[in-house]
Amino acid sequence: MGYRFRHSICNEVYQGWEFDRACRHARDTGYEGIEIAPFTLAEDPATISAPARKNYRDIIVSEGLKFVGLHWLMVAPKGLHVTTPEKDLRERSWTHIRNLIDLCADLGENGVMVFGSPLQRGTTGGSSRAEATARFTEGLRSVAPHAEARGVTILIEALPANQTDVIGSLDEAVSIMRQVDSPAVKTMFDTHNAVDETEPHAALIEKHFHSIRHVHVNETDGGHCGTGDYDFAPVLAALKRLNYTGWISLEAFDFSPGAERIAAESLKYLNGIIDKL
Repeated sequence: MGYRFRHSICNEVYQGWEFDRACRHARDTGYEGIEIAPFTLAEDPATISAPARKNYRDIIVSEGLKFVGLHWLMVAPKGLHVTTPEKDLRERSWTHIRNLIDLCADLGENGVMVFGSPLQRGTTGGSSRAEATARFTEGLRSVAPHAEARGVTILIEALPANQTDVIGSLDEAVSIMRQVDSPAVKTMFDTHNAVDETEPHAALIEKHFHSIRHVHVNETDGGHCGTGDYDFAPVLAALKRLNYTGWISLEAFDFSPGAERIAAESLKYLNGIIDKL
């Protein structure tokens, strides 16, 4: 059998849907995996009980999907910040990440945690960018052993300057990954969040391929795939050529078209490109 992309979808597009119905629709549409935003499950994800975690895991499996991982890690509970100079708040925030590592491991095997969360990692409290970045690196180093023990991989996501001033390029994300030096800390690529990159996106993927464990696809304006002018072909061609084994995960930010359209139109559009590669 030849090369085949694995498609997943982020669950927050299914706003207001029961979890089992969302999983069923994703699988019926053609997705193989589900990626979860923890805030969609609970106001404080750490409080999700063991039986509830098992139930979510069982639903994913019974609906024919695979659990991909977590993203939007720090939306809930409110008020957390991982690079603040306030030690108590910073420690509480990294404890939250440890709790999410447990949640991720409980929901499925070999899950990833996409660490974007721009508002909760940017400079604050008079800190310089260098100081905030150093605290982020230190925090990752502190939770990495727990992630490794639980079979979870934390992914440093580079974000554009209009979202945060801490980790703005894939080069920088990889540099921090190397400083942490743990098999449980890698990076990822997001088409929407790579707008500040100065190198062609396909070239970036080739350059850092061995550090990339996950790919998010979306238009640069936040719409779902096919509604804008992003050229996915070079990125998908590079991934195919390099035999990428991770997920291609749809993360749309504009939910107004509705989950059915977002899921179906994106997958059809991407597969139309893939068929020509």
